[in-house]
Amino acid sequence: MRYQKIEKVSRDLFRDFKRRQDVNICWRKEAGEWVLRSDPFVDDWSEEDYQFLVRCLQNTINSGGLVCGAFTEEGKLKGFVSVEKEPMGSRNHYRDLTSIHVSQDMRRNGIGRVLFQIAADWAREQGAEKLYISSHSAAETQAFYRGLGCVDAVEVQEKHVLAEPYDCQLEYLL
Repeated sequence: MRYQKIEKVSRDLFRDFKRRQDVNICWRKEAGEWVLRSDPFVDDWSEEDYQFLVRCLQNTINSGGLVCGAFTEEGKLKGFVSVEKEPMGSRNHYRDLTSIHVSQDMRRNGIGRVLFQIAADWAREQGAEKLYISSHSAAETQAFYRGLGCVDAVEVQEKHVLAEPYDCQLEYLL
């Protein structure tokens, strides 16, 4: 796998990327406590979702943030991560990890861990103390983040909660 910074994003970049995630168990906040609940659904991106993603990632690049991809020897994108340049938090100590995804056909190969470390290193170089992650609530996704050392966010960013009310708000100390 080759990891490299992405300078230009187009829909064609994702031609070999498989977003699909079959979700069965999710973390849900009930009475202020996190609990596991059965909530089966399939998470996949429509063409409209891909178009929105392309615009968001290009905006991240244009505003000085990081977009990095994991590519096969044949040049096929199989994972990516993005981090915003703009500081967040009461002391501007967070950088926002806005996306990290690994293609369904390449999960459980360590690609996500490498991409996460690239994001963490970049955020540290930008002067951040922590990464902020508004994360999918699927049990597998939470196990990934918790396994890396992520914990519940100290300063919950309301814009993320409003955008994705079922997401788990996490942070990672750099």
